[in-house]
Amino acid sequence: MTALTKYQRIEASGLWRASPEEQRREVIVSIGDATLIISDLRDRALTHWSLPAVMRANPGDWPAIYHPDGDPGETLELTEGETEMVAAIEKLRNAIERRRPRPGRLRTAMMAASLASVLAVGVFWLPGAMVDHTLSVVPAAKRLDIGQRLLADIQRLSGPSCNSASARLALDHLAERLTDDDLHLTVVKTGVPDSVMLPGNIMVLNSALFEDYEVPDIAAGHIIAATLRARASDPLDRLLRHSGMFSSLRLLTTGTLPDETLKAYAEALLTQPETELPVETLLQGFQEAGVKSSPYAYALDVSGEATLPLIEADPFPGAAPSPVLSDGDWIRLQSICET
Repeated sequence: MTALTKYQRIEASGLWRASPEEQRREVIVSIGDATLIISDLRDRALTHWSLPAVMRANPGDWPAIYHPDGDPGETLELTEGETEMVAAIEKLRNAIERRRPRPGRLRTAMMAASLASVLAVGVFWLPGAMVDHTLSVVPAAKRLDIGQRLLADIQRLSGPSCNSASARLALDHLAERLTDDDLHLTVVKTGVPDSVMLPGNIMVLNSALFEDYEVPDIAAGHIIAATLRARASDPLDRLLRHSGMFSSLRLLTTGTLPDETLKAYAEALLTQPETELPVETLLQGFQEAGVKSSPYAYALDVSGEATLPLIEADPFPGAAPSPVLSDGDWIRLQSICET
């Protein structure tokens, strides 16, 4: 039995925070396949740290403070009561350090030549492959964390969300009515286009969708369209491809992205034009959601000329199978930013 397999049975409790601005939270720490797994108290993984990249900020002192290499803002604290886990981490770190190659000049030259060859191919192949691999291993909890951090950056530009307490339940009803996904809707007054989808199934809506129209079908149409765009193009994929290969590598090895990367992307996201969706895709989305497409089409073009296919092929030319919202919920949403 290897030391890694032995230590995979150890669990410990600790205090973790994703950045200096966030509060510490109690977590469960365990050792996985070459990773340190940090989970919440419901056993949902929050992040994975690569063991070779785990650093100790205060050797010999307590509580033991660890962080990913290059990101001292994300920390994990283990008290003296968790000496078994601390000993396991230190033993594995020392074992990894001893096994790191220390090549001589010839070996260095050979590796440099090999690296040059790999980089020549990697310029064209590696960035996309790196993003694809990262997307396949990033857990839902980390996507949500990235989405929440992006939302905070957007709110610095648009102002805070204006989800009044009375309208929060109505927003939840709207999300449940339109999609089976665990969609979280939030509304801001200005600064964003009609809808913006973030990683972690977070959607930011402009309050004009509720304030400027008499029926909820227009807001519903924008939510359906944004959801379809997210299914066709993963929001996290767009973030990583915009930020470059090293952002994927950073997320893959440390489980986080720098604040500067997210701030830059938040600014770009609010100015990017929306991707055009095929009419057939939109109509199928409206059909599945049980929502008329013609109100959304007329909201995009009052004359209806540019959106005629959505009007003529409305899956519900009469009434939809059920209302988008109750009258009470719609009234609460129309004044969502007034309190």
